[in-house]
Amino acid sequence: MFKQALPDQEPITRVIGATRRRIHQAVGRRVHAHGLNPERFWVLVNLLEAPGSSLRELARRLRMDEPSASRIMASLARRRLVRAQPDAEDRRRRRLELTREGRALAGALAPVAAEVREAAESGLTDEEKATLRRLLRRIGDNMVVLEGRAPREAGRARARAETAARGGSDGRG
Repeated sequence: MFKQALPDQEPITRVIGATRRRIHQAVGRRVHAHGLNPERFWVLVNLLEAPGSSLRELARRLRMDEPSASRIMASLARRRLVRAQPDAEDRRRRRLELTREGRALAGALAPVAAEVREAAESGLTDEEKATLRRLLRRIGDNMVVLEGRAPREAGRARARAETAARGGSDGRG
C-alpha cells in the first residue's frame, strides 16, 4: 500500500516543480495583458538587464537551450520588440537588443520581475539564499548528468562549488 509522503518527506522534485509552476502562474497573470507569456517576459527583462547579449549568452543566462531561446527571439522580433545586430568584433555573432518599443515594454515590466524575485526570496536570509542557490545548482548539475549531457563539466562545476562552499581553493587561484 502506498503511503502519502509527509510535507517534510515530500520528494524534492515535487517541491521544485510546484514552486516553478507557482512562479510561472504569478508571472503569467501579470504579463498576459501585454500579450506575453512568462518565457518571452523573462527574455525581455534579461535583455534589459544585459543588453547586447548573444543568443548563446542569453540562453545560458536563462538556463535554456539555444533552439528555445531562438524561437522566443523570433517571436519577439516579429512583434518588433527585439532585433539582432552584427557584432562589431565577430561577424559570425549577432548581438541582441531591444527595439525602442521593446525597451519601453521591458522597462514597464521590470517592476514585475522585481516583485516576483522579491516575493520568492521573502523571509530568507542572505545565507539561506546562498545555500538555496548552491543546492539548486547542484540539483541542476545532477539533471545534466542524468540526461548524459556533458557529465564531466557538470561534475567539475559541482566539485568547484563544493570546494568554494567549504572555503577552499578550487585550483583556479
